[in-house]
Amino acid sequence: MTSTVRIAAIAALLGATLSVGLAARQAQTMPVPKPFPGSGNAASPAPAAGPSAPAPQTPIVRPATPSAQSGAPTDAMLGIAGLINPSAEFLEMVDVGRGQRCYLFGTNATFTEMVAYYKQVLKDGGRELFKAPAMQQFDLGKFQEQTMAYQPSVVVKDYAFGNAEGYLHIEGTKEKRFKTVIQIVPMTAK
Repeated sequence: MTSTVRIAAIAALLGATLSVGLAARQAQTMPVPKPFPGSGNAASPAPAAGPSAPAPQTPIVRPATPSAQSGAPTDAMLGIAGLINPSAEFLEMVDVGRGQRCYLFGTNATFTEMVAYYKQVLKDGGRELFKAPAMQQFDLGKFQEQTMAYQPSVVVKDYAFGNAEGYLHIEGTKEKRFKTVIQIVPMTAK
């Protein structure tokens, strides 16, 4: 795989990962309509009991928020100690196919700070994918076309480039912005 094709694939992964995750997150926050108690048909609700007797409310159950780090991977799951930066907040996990997963993290540390962190942890300088907005990739292993959909790697992207407000992450009704997004595709057990 040439470096140009690899760069294009990584850029497409990051864009697709973020848009797929947003669509999935929006679908999760929509409450499912439920029939009124005692009705035999979900399409035709039973008449109201009257103004003095309010209808029972069914609480909306929402999944735990990423800020609670629910479903967040551990260093042991990712296979490398220190791979998850302490300032990073887990955003989501996306199944990218062929048994691989992509984990997204957001942080308000600068792009430069994150690149320096991964250079130290991975003992590798990585390679610059784009200058503007800046993206740096650190390979975690060799790409195996027969068993992998994506290169095992850490990709760091600058979302504060050009005085941008940062990557907008929406969870339910809460919005949070991140200066830098970290995408981790670990080695698979295949």
